[in-house]
Amino acid sequence: MSRVVLAIDTSTSVSVAVSAGADWAMGWSDDPRGHTESVAPLMRDQLASAGVSAADVTDVVVGNGPGPFTGLRVGIVSGLVFAHARGIPVHGMCSLDVLAQQALEHVREGEFLVATDARRKEVYWARYRVDPDRPEQDRAVRLTDPAVVRPADLPEEVRSLPTAGRGPVLYPELFPEPLAVLDVSAGVLTGLALQRLDAGVDLPVEPLYLRRPDALTTAERAKP
Repeated sequence: MSRVVLAIDTSTSVSVAVSAGADWAMGWSDDPRGHTESVAPLMRDQLASAGVSAADVTDVVVGNGPGPFTGLRVGIVSGLVFAHARGIPVHGMCSLDVLAQQALEHVREGEFLVATDARRKEVYWARYRVDPDRPEQDRAVRLTDPAVVRPADLPEEVRSLPTAGRGPVLYPELFPEPLAVLDVSAGVLTGLALQRLDAGVDLPVEPLYLRRPDALTTAERAKP
């Protein structure tokens, strides 16, 4: 059997995909508080829908975020545990890069923005441009590192760019040109990861939390 990839992203909603050559399946849950409960059933169901077993999986890909600490951690840990148990490689992708690739359905040239919900009245964001000379599955070039910011603190010329993600849904007065791309697709995550792996790009699993978690221990809250 050819390469069989299990992809998981929990940086926005929960999205799980299985790609087995011509056979593939994808499912998702948009419950923002139900990441823990959703991932395992989605993994089981997508494996079954693609007609493969857990033992057939050759690679795991996880979304590195950025995303809220608890939700993002669920997806990454699920992928790491699955891969470790089967002795197979696990790869990580910046989730904003995946949303940017999805945005290319609506953006054909120039620069654009990805802005996702970071809670605390903030967004995770990065700026991109379309490079038509790159492979079709990897044409969104990131121009800035992922960051977290209050949207009003972004320069107006940045906020005025076409914007994918839930930033424009939450702050429509600040992101005036929304794109119809809201959450990460694990199917697109799979395609983008395979494109980069085939090109020899290293894809380490490096969670992009960008800030301390919302839930802190008593000792952590006492720190300045």
